[in-house]
Amino acid sequence: MKDKIEKLVNEKIKELNVFVDDAFISEEEGKKIFNIVLDSNEVIDLNKITDASRIINKIIDLNESVLEDCDELDIYSKEKGE
Repeated sequence: MKDKIEKLVNEKIKELNVFVDDAFISEEEGKKIFNIVLDSNEVIDLNKITDASRIINKIIDLNESVLEDCDELDIYSKEKGE
């Protein structure tokens, strides 16, 4: 799953100096959530997450099958120190 997402988005978000750290499906409150975790060699601020999310959402819209019938897409950054 992570490999698919990396191939789709890493090239497009590298200009933001972020990359896909993980991609997985979780279940919360009965909803299937597709999680994409971003990381960087520097601190990722909210503006970078927003910009990366816009890029990723456009790519996912064109490749909906990767979501595997999930109800939601959640894109967030890895916390430093983890």
